[in-house]
Amino acid sequence: MFRARLSPAALLLLSVVTLCLGRAPALIVPMTGWTPQNGDANYWADARGECVLREERHGQAFPTFTSPDDARSFALKLQSTLGRSVSNVVTQPVDRAGQWGVLAAYDYQQAGVKYRVSQLFLSDSGVLRTVTGSSAAQGAPTCANDMRDFIRYLAN
Repeated sequence: MFRARLSPAALLLLSVVTLCLGRAPALIVPMTGWTPQNGDANYWADARGECVLREERHGQAFPTFTSPDDARSFALKLQSTLGRSVSNVVTQPVDRAGQWGVLAAYDYQQAGVKYRVSQLFLSDSGVLRTVTGSSAAQGAPTCANDMRDFIRYLAN
């Protein structure tokens, strides 16, 4: 599993740098073979192009959840909203060093292709920031599990 590729010291350093900057830095993807696309450190793809990750900062206000109950309440609303346009929606609160975010997973169809999407919703100084990963649902690419684990456990 890729989580072992970053040492505890490297993870601590990354967390300290994030806190010192006050804003989250560009997405850092600690998976072998993944590269930023077109020099954009917010958009990554695996070596075969079967999985993609994108970090986006939205101008939309987004609350900082300080408890799992607050995040769970939002997760349920998000699940209902997403369920109107995508299928197989599952949401859950996730802890990010004392602040809570919401993780959503769903299927999205475009041009006849079904994609499995994992999307993390975080507050970045009161503004919505998302980390989204997707891969084709058909064929289960080998990169998909590592990508989903990264979003679930490490992206912040």
